[in-house]
Amino acid sequence: MELKKATRKQVKLRLNISAPSGAGKTFSALRMAYGICGDWNKIAVVDTENGSASLYSNLGEFNVIDLTAPFTPEKYIQAINTCVSAGMEVIILDSTTHEWNCILEENELLAQAKFKGNTWSAWSVTTPRHDKFLQSVLQCPAHVITCTRSKMETALVENNGRKEVKKIGLKDQQREGWEYELTVSLNIDRDTHFAIPSKDRTNLFEGKNPFLITEETGKSIADWCNSGVADKAGDLKLREATTLVELANIYKGLSRDEQLKFADVKDEMKSKLSPPELNPATSPSKLPSMPADRIKKLMTSIKKEGADITGILKSAREQFSFTPDQEKDFNSIIVEKATKKQVA
Repeated sequence: MELKKATRKQVKLRLNISAPSGAGKTFSALRMAYGICGDWNKIAVVDTENGSASLYSNLGEFNVIDLTAPFTPEKYIQAINTCVSAGMEVIILDSTTHEWNCILEENELLAQAKFKGNTWSAWSVTTPRHDKFLQSVLQCPAHVITCTRSKMETALVENNGRKEVKKIGLKDQQREGWEYELTVSLNIDRDTHFAIPSKDRTNLFEGKNPFLITEETGKSIADWCNSGVADKAGDLKLREATTLVELANIYKGLSRDEQLKFADVKDEMKSKLSPPELNPATSPSKLPSMPADRIKKLMTSIKKEGADITGILKSAREQFSFTPDQEKDFNSIIVEKATKKQVA
């Protein structure tokens, strides 16, 4: 556990555009995306709006993935992974409202089929699916712009003794709290097409006048994203490890893509950081093998709390030879005890 100064690192954008149908979410997202990366070929739209994104193909040669119903979280995740594999720099999800509506429908069906109509119990199954989709957005190595539909919220109020319906604001058609997971959330007015922030960690928009989303908006956001300290690549992080436990923690903290990409670096560092006595000899040993009953006693003794594992194994190796699998078991015990000690 290390206490260090807070430093803002370079980040990828996580921005939501919320508006009623017809307010210009897709058009605004595309202009912003181009401002962020400056290359239409590096922009992809995951389109659930019946091909509406393609209506703006005159803007530039951006890429499209057309999703069809059912709009499951798994389909969105697959689409995001496809975009990342293709080297896209900005991914637009238009819209995530379809994912949430699908989850609501499937939760109701699951409640009726498995939980005797209890929708709250059904959420124990559907919530992890939605959360996995959210995490795929938050952990995506590309910039992500999400679009959500909104609808006017109304309430029945009393005015001079008369009941009347009053508009009280717009509500996103997504799970409550969606915008709070993101860096910026902008609401677009249906009539003026002007945007105002409902959340802004960048401080680029908070307290400013309503504005039109343009390429300049994207450029401003890109500058903010790039103004932090550059994060180190996964292989450099792994090579900075000084213990096996630290190496394991760094590897677990990498994205799935980086884990696959730098698995060989992890194995290389694991070999370097393993104490010499943990590696089986490369040449055949002239020492006899330890009998099976004594192996069991040896394993029990090094597992005991407070045991001098290094001393016990050194003494044993001076008298007997061990197979690679046995050495591997010793190594696992040492790492496990070191991990427990660090956590404690």
